[in-house]
Amino acid sequence: MNVLVTGGAGYIGGTVVRLLLAGGHKVTIFDNLSHSKRSAVAEGATFVHGELADKECVLKTLREGAFDGVLHFAALIEAGESMVVPETFFRNNTATTLTLLEAMLEVGPRRLVFSSTAACYGEPEKTPILEDAKLEPTNAYGESKLLVEHMLRWMNKIHGFRYASLRYFNVAGAIEGYGEAHEPESHIIPLILDAAMGRRKNIKIFGQDYPTKDGTCVRDYVHVKDLADAHLLALGALTDDTRPSRMIYNIGTGTGFTVREVIDAARRVTGKDFPVEECPRRDGDPAVLVAGSDKIKSELGWNPTSGDLDTILTSAWKWHQIRYGS
Repeated sequence: MNVLVTGGAGYIGGTVVRLLLAGGHKVTIFDNLSHSKRSAVAEGATFVHGELADKECVLKTLREGAFDGVLHFAALIEAGESMVVPETFFRNNTATTLTLLEAMLEVGPRRLVFSSTAACYGEPEKTPILEDAKLEPTNAYGESKLLVEHMLRWMNKIHGFRYASLRYFNVAGAIEGYGEAHEPESHIIPLILDAAMGRRKNIKIFGQDYPTKDGTCVRDYVHVKDLADAHLLALGALTDDTRPSRMIYNIGTGTGFTVREVIDAARRVTGKDFPVEECPRRDGDPAVLVAGSDKIKSELGWNPTSGDLDTILTSAWKWHQIRYGS
């Protein structure tokens, strides 16, 4: 296949790009490098340095590429920041996606795999969370993604636009030679590994009074390679016209870990100790997010193979050491 990957110089998008290239597919990356570097662009991929808000640039890229499908990862992802400047998230995540969809409707292709989020659910009524759970985000980041899902539903209904929306939970880990390197970093596992490496003085725990076993938030951690596999399966399904034209799947392991459990596991894997700073809750953080992913397993045959926390942390630690030359 010939595939366009927006945000393909990022962590998840870059992992998917590398799997696509390894599978013999042709890939074009569209990225503004706002949270990445040119060095993150995979060798063998065509690179377009552009803004999704620039419709003419998007149209030109789509026309010249004649793509079979689009994988859309480009977005701001810091939930905490979204509660400070929500307007930035609605502009960057929602409005620019509309520009992309308009361009795809105009020149094609009409197949999109959308990088959505478990933040669409907000505080769940029960766990594990299933795809038919209520959608009530508790932060503007989740709302910005949910608005895209609403747009996609109408594009599908009115224009026959084929799409898969993958709502994933906490993604971590690394593949050989490529891992998490956000700039600035906001995700818990690389932040913990920074503390283990001595690159930061401590790791902050935001909130110790949640209704969980130790008072800290519970999250479901999925290995980035397993997540990337899910995207490839979804893209393949979209190119099969005998399959549904609208697919929504959760991506996770079904197992949750508290923040303290993740910290303890990181100490075990790295053999390093580091201080912890207890901080107040952040606005918009749900207490528990754990995925029910049986639907994608049964319908697309997704088979995660790297799900346990120690495996995720070990791969991330190896990448972290390579990244910083330790």
